[in-house]
Amino acid sequence: MQDLRNRPLAITMGDPAGIGPEIIAKAFRDAPAELAGCVVVGDVASLRRAAQLVGGGPALASSVAQLDAADHWQSVPPRCIPVLQKCELPAPVPFGKISALAGKAAADCIVWAARATLAGECAAMVTAPIHKEALAAAGAAFARFPGHTELLQAEAAAFLGKDVSALPVRMMLANDELKTVLVSIHLSLREAIAAVTFDNVLQTLRITHQAVRSASGGRPRIAVAGLNPHAGEGGLFGREEVDIIAPAIAKAREEGLDVSGPFAPDTVFMRARAPAGQGGEFDVVVAMYHDQGLIPVKYLGVEQGVNVTLGLPLVRTSPDHGTAFDIAGSGRADASSLLAAIRMARKLVG
Repeated sequence: MQDLRNRPLAITMGDPAGIGPEIIAKAFRDAPAELAGCVVVGDVASLRRAAQLVGGGPALASSVAQLDAADHWQSVPPRCIPVLQKCELPAPVPFGKISALAGKAAADCIVWAARATLAGECAAMVTAPIHKEALAAAGAAFARFPGHTELLQAEAAAFLGKDVSALPVRMMLANDELKTVLVSIHLSLREAIAAVTFDNVLQTLRITHQAVRSASGGRPRIAVAGLNPHAGEGGLFGREEVDIIAPAIAKAREEGLDVSGPFAPDTVFMRARAPAGQGGEFDVVVAMYHDQGLIPVKYLGVEQGVNVTLGLPLVRTSPDHGTAFDIAGSGRADASSLLAAIRMARKLVG
């Protein structure tokens, strides 16, 4: 296996109308040691604007340097923000405005970083937030992707010469106290309920077992949340737990996975939570749909949450917040979640 530890970590700038460039500039300003070995895939002018915005002054702005290639990262001097120009913007876009131009710039950076990471040119990728409406407006090549996860899945499948259906992926949101993996991601609630099938639940359990085990070094204790209130109360409030979720759990146990449930979704996250210095009852919770799993993690602190895509042949992490168009350009964005995502990516690379 290729040793990726001597490769740069790619940080995509996200939507340039949002807070992505700003939090990247703040991370380089406030934690230069942690950003050593990172390169930004984005737009030089947008990063220079962000560097001026966050109070780094002319010195930080002038330290935004354009690299010709990713492997030039080792020649970058300390306190410099190295940028690979991998998108076309005639000028920095207005803050807080949805635009096809910004959406395409963000998408082009993601595609370049994904291909470079798949090829081993970069060790991992950390993605700053994108705006889904801007991505949808970026043209037919990107409009079919609801977000980062699906776009990266398509790039990885193409790299491996597989159909997308042969490369199932899942989203994990994690912080120091709680990890949760989702059966479905960006679907309407009606579609998400329909996606709770035996095959999808079992596949999620397998992916979770493999990914969390490889990250922690041991067999993970997986708790499964029910879909319905009180996990269906034996079929009184819905049959999904009885007919779908429990059989998938039983099959996973036959395969040697440490899986328990289905548990009432309003209490299982508390049981898995591991406050500082304490261990939770479970290592990870599998949730049935997007908000069921993400609300508990985000409630514990958006600033420390990290989004990890499981099932890809590359390491990808991301902050667990969005583009924050309402505060973009104000200098108030918090870089903590981005820094947590960088730490997580380094840990997963090993």
